[in-house]
Amino acid sequence: HNSSIALRKYCSGIMVTKVFLTLVVCCIPSALSFSVQPSPKGHYRKATALGNFLTDIGDMFTGGKLGEETNLPYSPQLCEVNSISSEPRCYAVKERALSFTGEDFDVYCTESGEPFVRVRGAMLHLPGKDKMRIRSVAGCDEEVCVLDRVLMATSPTYDIYRGGMGAEKIAWIEKEIVALTDTFDVYTEGSGIGPFKKPPVYKISGDFIDRNFAMKNAEGQVVAKVQKDGLIQFDAFNHYQVQVAPGMDALLVLACACAIDEEFDEEHAKKRKEQHGE
Repeated sequence: HNSSIALRKYCSGIMVTKVFLTLVVCCIPSALSFSVQPSPKGHYRKATALGNFLTDIGDMFTGGKLGEETNLPYSPQLCEVNSISSEPRCYAVKERALSFTGEDFDVYCTESGEPFVRVRGAMLHLPGKDKMRIRSVAGCDEEVCVLDRVLMATSPTYDIYRGGMGAEKIAWIEKEIVALTDTFDVYTEGSGIGPFKKPPVYKISGDFIDRNFAMKNAEGQVVAKVQKDGLIQFDAFNHYQVQVAPGMDALLVLACACAIDEEFDEEHAKKRKEQHGE
């Protein structure tokens, strides 16, 4: 009889623990989350202390807390005006509903609501033609980066050029062939090829279909995170959010995010149909 009572108490304790964890993970963020709404002047509220608190909770489930990039592995940065900041930044990436290429994105700053960059894809998926062009629209109006898909590669690979095609190739992003989970590696130009190439300068891993992944540098610090639904809601449209650490090139992060998004485009389309019951 005593052992039966002890067993019931033990099971009750487990249930209480499960309920508590469920509240922390699901209910509390939902109850306390807030939205960034445009004011009559078109400005957006800054994150409050409550937002910072929720962010700390979310860090436990989204790859870790943002660090700081103190040693960018290439120079100069992709854009002198917009690439790097001494403060963490957050961007909302929206895929354009009307697109002839299926690779068109508009990126906004979540703090100001202002456009940051435009990403436009190519209509022809041919060698030398399958590109995504990234144009800065905040502070300077110029093409700052081009992603060029390498069609003859053993794994999905995109070359990254500074300042447009025909300019300087600074890096490439490729999907790991052998990995326990989907992982993308970023290498700087001159890292070599095959089994003799240098270690990647950045590794990107996580849940790419649900857009919940993190980018880490060679020291293991989190320099960027991508989330489908951030703690700061950008209510104007369906989107995913990109958080960038201080000292990290935001344009490189966005370029990698767009390349990964394109790679999982079919999976994203399938999930949207399932969510809408199609």
